Amino acid sequence: MFRFTRPVLAALLGLASAFGATPSVRAADLGAYSDDSGVCSERWVLNRITSRFSYQVQHVPNLPMVAIVDFSNIHEHRYLPAQGEERPIGRRYCGATVALSDGDSRDIWYLIEEGQGFASIGDNVEFCVSGFDRWYVYNGRCRVLR
Repeated sequence: MFRFTRPVLAALLGLASAFGATPSVRAADLGAYSDDSGVCSERWVLNRITSRFSYQVQHVPNLPMVAIVDFSNIHEHRYLPAQGEERPIGRRYCGATVALSDGDSRDIWYLIEEGQGFASIGDNVEFCVSGFDRWYVYNGRCRVLR
């Protein structure tokens, strides 16, 4: 049963995105990224960060209403592969610089967790933009994701 369920869910999610059921985000589509940093610079990762950042600034009190307009200096600075029961989830730690709509540039740190997406399909992305973690979710100055 489970062997059948996973591919079917993946196909349904693929169809939903093909027909526009997922929100489109323009910031990550602005240009090609010349940094060769593997999965850290893939469009789906940058789109997810841009979309969730937009949600964050709209719903967290006292954050300026800005948007991410571009990514630069994208790099992977640590990779922890899955190792059996000791470390069952592979993690990639990435960093970049984001240009915001107010003309400011900020450091961003993000983590890509393999196989931790919705219903364990796909990967999960956690991120922290320097100066925008008002509730210290990632411990002052994004320390947890560095």
